[in-house]
Amino acid sequence: MCRVTIVTTAGRPDEQSLQLAEFASKELQATIVPRKKLSVRKLSEVYDANVIVAGKNRFEYYAKGAEAPFFFHPNSAAFRLKRVARGEDEPLLTACALQKGDTFLDCTLGLGADSLLAAYVVGNEGKVIGVEADKNVSFIVKTGMQTYDTTELPLTACMRNIEVVHSTALEYLKKQENNSFDVVYMDPMFEEVIEESTNFEALRYAGKHLTLTDEWVAEAKRVAKKRVVLKAHYQSNWFEKYQFQRDVRLTAKFHYGVFEVK
Repeated sequence: MCRVTIVTTAGRPDEQSLQLAEFASKELQATIVPRKKLSVRKLSEVYDANVIVAGKNRFEYYAKGAEAPFFFHPNSAAFRLKRVARGEDEPLLTACALQKGDTFLDCTLGLGADSLLAAYVVGNEGKVIGVEADKNVSFIVKTGMQTYDTTELPLTACMRNIEVVHSTALEYLKKQENNSFDVVYMDPMFEEVIEESTNFEALRYAGKHLTLTDEWVAEAKRVAKKRVVLKAHYQSNWFEKYQFQRDVRLTAKFHYGVFEVK
């Protein structure tokens, strides 16, 4: 049984916050609950619910029991994109071997940093679709990518060119034609937690933790035209199990694996 989600506003809502709350309510089919000076934690306890907060500048998602909110931010994508624009190496893009005009399917969107890099390479001629299993996370990222206020180019253009889809990876893949995406990318939650990584702590709490399965990998290989790319913990046995050629990086806690479609 899925936990219910409610929508509320910031402590002192203005007209914009109220309008954003209405928007979130319609998108998520969620009830709006007046804040009435209650803390988010208290509202979550009283209604036994996840809470979406419509603030003045952004939406925040508090999964039940979470100490910190999940909200959209370009995060690592901003500085990774700057490096790529300078011509520096980016392991993800090396593994994907993307070209302008390619189609890219991100099976595990999360905050969307990897999709942003893909969108930069494939350009307006290409297509990037990011699939996110958690409805609330999908809503936060989709609205964030369309409204995030930044003057940084090409970051803004990349965000606007990503199509966010609420679905599990397997459900979405099953609906696709054979060889319908040039690259299919999978970055499931690691079996082993990387303790030094703090950027995604709120996402770990809020998102759905779907592990890789035989069926998921088989569908990814069917849908991919050129290659399937897997990101996993460096100690993972998924690379060998599913016949991915691992790019071993001695100083990295995670590796990329490539399966080239014959």
